[in-house]
Amino acid sequence: MIAVPGFEGRRIAVFGLGRSGLTAARALKAGGALPVLWDDSVSSRMQAEAEGFAVEDLTSADWSDFAALVLSPGAPLTHPEPHWTVGKAKAAGVPVIGDIELFARAIAALPETERPAVIGITGTNGKSTTTALIGWVLKQAGWTVHVGGNIGIGVLALPAPTPGAVYVIEVSSYQLDLTTTFSPSVAILTNISPDHLDRHGGMEGYVAAKARIFNNAWVSLVGIDDSWGRDLASSLRAAGRTVGEVETAEYEEELHPPTLQYEEDHPRHWVPQRITAMGRKLVFDQIELLDLSAARSLPGRHNAQNAAFAYFAARFLGLEYDAVVQGLLTFPGLAHRMEHVATLGRVRFINDSKATNADAARQALSSYERSFWIAGGRAKAGGIDDLEDLFPRVVEAFLIGEAAGPFAARLGETPHRISGDMASAVKAAAGAAAATGRDEVVLLSPAAASFDQYPDFEARGEAFRAAVLALGAIPASAS
Repeated sequence: MIAVPGFEGRRIAVFGLGRSGLTAARALKAGGALPVLWDDSVSSRMQAEAEGFAVEDLTSADWSDFAALVLSPGAPLTHPEPHWTVGKAKAAGVPVIGDIELFARAIAALPETERPAVIGITGTNGKSTTTALIGWVLKQAGWTVHVGGNIGIGVLALPAPTPGAVYVIEVSSYQLDLTTTFSPSVAILTNISPDHLDRHGGMEGYVAAKARIFNNAWVSLVGIDDSWGRDLASSLRAAGRTVGEVETAEYEEELHPPTLQYEEDHPRHWVPQRITAMGRKLVFDQIELLDLSAARSLPGRHNAQNAAFAYFAARFLGLEYDAVVQGLLTFPGLAHRMEHVATLGRVRFINDSKATNADAARQALSSYERSFWIAGGRAKAGGIDDLEDLFPRVVEAFLIGEAAGPFAARLGETPHRISGDMASAVKAAAGAAAATGRDEVVLLSPAAASFDQYPDFEARGEAFRAAVLALGAIPASAS
């Protein structure tokens, strides 16, 4: 645990007792604060009381006595309307912060020579894979690395900081909205596409929330495939910041190998201003930096983009070229993100349950020339409209959840059937794929949220895995 100093003997209101809320309360208490907890859930309040925390109804509390409100990222700060605790805090002049801000203050309280490096990663898509990939690369090189935040372990539940350690932290837009002093050594924005617009009051608010990761960063790495990323990179560079850009591109001409005379000028010693993920290669100025063809857990151009961010971040922290390459090529992959779960005959089953919007599903569909596509759930704005150019790659679609009807209408003449539930979709897709007698892919990439049928995308992905294995498929780990 990371103890949070700076609030010794002071009362701190903590609302929302999920993973981040309870962890924040423990970290504050360890630092000498007096956290006062509340949640709408009776069972959550009972758990807090069982741990010995003060539980007090914040609707009737004296807010002038609080030094801060630590708000759950699940509670709205501004839109659709501020949570009632936010109104009470602002009326009393109490700052509203979150767990990432507490983490930032804990790191800043250390002597400068004892502060660990911090890599912060955000973006609409790809942030979890990029976070895990950077953590893997650094760990394989023997560094002390702690990975958490919006992925896996809550940031304040990570081990206490030690000199030379590196924290690799995934940060959501909700968490960034609650930060003021977060200052990562390397800040990464993978990409931006419309998402969570109801919580940020539209696209402008969403982009502003994501851009907060750069406010105090030493090095800024920006994906520039979208206009919002390009604009952010330009404004950061105009402000004199150190900026690295990552883009993707198709092969247009043959890459040329380095023709430099001196070893110190070899690309492995460069930290370029821009890296292009071109097919399966990372390229700088048409010179190949490395080939990812052997990285089996990083299929598709979007994963080459994730690898480019990992390359950039590791090199900026001083990791040698050979160690970076070794880490990238041995990455085992993440569950629910382009995960090869099993094989049955000549059919591979790919779990991309994390694709909760069309832009994420685009990355998966683009990775295969042919697929038997399982899609659906609770649709987001625009549904699958933006995927029309990829419909020719879909041999047949198998639709589930609330979006089955609308997705069917949008697919038009693209072969599809409404399966309704996961087990039915997997069985039908597997049968259709096997019937072709060729190498095929059954791809779960829903392009929709999971909440109509599952509590989260992880549960949806596990349902897919269970349905696949029930057919007698051989798990990828055993093949």
